[in-house]
Amino acid sequence: MKKEIVVGVTGASGAVYARRLLEVLCREAQVHVIVSDVAAKIAAHEGVSLEGFPATYHANGKLFASIASGSHKYDGMVIIPCSSKTLSAVANGYTDNLITRTADVCLKEGRKCILVTREMPLSKIHLKNMLAAEEAGATIMPASPGFYQRPKTIDDLVDMVVARVLDHLDIEHTLGGRWEGYDA
Repeated sequence: MKKEIVVGVTGASGAVYARRLLEVLCREAQVHVIVSDVAAKIAAHEGVSLEGFPATYHANGKLFASIASGSHKYDGMVIIPCSSKTLSAVANGYTDNLITRTADVCLKEGRKCILVTREMPLSKIHLKNMLAAEEAGATIMPASPGFYQRPKTIDDLVDMVVARVLDHLDIEHTLGGRWEGYDA
């Protein structure tokens, strides 16, 4: 049985992370996609298309979508990238759109809710919101690729972040290698 995952895309730079996640996830799971208006504009500016995947697309204002209810069983949600505004809404239970409502459902139902934050530097407000979201059950994953695998391209860096997200969703993948240790 395929997992069912919701992907929310919000208005932070980094639409390339969302696109890559969708490329892999749509092969392995049933996927719902919600793209905020600002995310769509930023993705267009960054030259990234989030359309055309074999997924169910929902308008962010459609609060009556199936995924807005805890009675609709799905396995989890990823907000990638997660803007500071969305982080704040999730951390404080402010559910004025489908992305934040669905995240709220994940948290109240004890489902996986992964926030791939993309802001830097972080203010005390951001850090407090991250802590509040984590205390509510979210996993905070800053888009912070490592360099131990000696990436050669931007795609390698993107894959490293997406691989960690897939790991936390318990989705098998072949993105990048795994750390095998190092004899210093």
